[in-house]
Amino acid sequence: MREESGKGKILDGFAQDPPSVAFPPATHPSSHITMASTLNMNGEDPVERPQQIRDIIGGLERYNPQAAEVLEAYLQQQCEEKFTDCNANRALLKLYQLNPDRIKDEIVTNVLVKTMTQFPSPQFDLALHLLSPSYSNPGPGSSSDLAEAVAKLRTLNSHLEGARYDHFWATLESDDIYADLTTDIKGFEEIIRVKIAQLISLAFREINISVLESYLGLRSEAEVKTFVTETCGWKVGDDGIVHIPKNSENEAKKTEIREDVSIDMFSRVIKRSWEENA
Repeated sequence: MREESGKGKILDGFAQDPPSVAFPPATHPSSHITMASTLNMNGEDPVERPQQIRDIIGGLERYNPQAAEVLEAYLQQQCEEKFTDCNANRALLKLYQLNPDRIKDEIVTNVLVKTMTQFPSPQFDLALHLLSPSYSNPGPGSSSDLAEAVAKLRTLNSHLEGARYDHFWATLESDDIYADLTTDIKGFEEIIRVKIAQLISLAFREINISVLESYLGLRSEAEVKTFVTETCGWKVGDDGIVHIPKNSENEAKKTEIREDVSIDMFSRVIKRSWEENA
């Protein structure tokens, strides 16, 4: 590490050459989201993270303003290959926090949308708290485009976190701005839909197909049947009931409650009762 006049400390790797922003395809690309892939999602330390990013977020380079370009390119890779690295994305937001002149509205909203796909989790709020209060909690009359976008994304996220899935889809379709905010995230609706199905599988053994239709934001029972059979591997009965396989969460478990009461405990109760009457 060396000093450069007027620039403070610059890391050798970034001081000599401009940062490389080209990454090879992820080790485990997710071209199609499945129930199994959602169960294995790890938004904090994904296996797809390349070594260059590990070096940045694991050392002093995470505070180098020039690292922002590398992290922005990595975020673009996440958007295209359907995985999320919340740790790296928070490092990018931290750089924006320390260097406000580098903030890019589209990058910030992409980070928030990517963290939203990790629901239910605190990832969205963790990212939100790295933004300036003027964006995350705008005051009355605020006209900032970023502040408006953040407010809309907070609404979407609150529906997901509160399991109000029908409200989520209705809100998403209520304004073209939502489409603009999520357009960079490839397969956004597919990712959300599969994650909702995974959460439903943890709580239900059977569910009416019409209810599932509203939860998944699909437009017809035919679409629901195709989704649950091909993507989820569930079965749909002739009565319109979707049957979900047993798992460790949705299976009823026999609970055995034992209370060990000794003779000595009874004797103390009887003795105390006799003493009070006496």
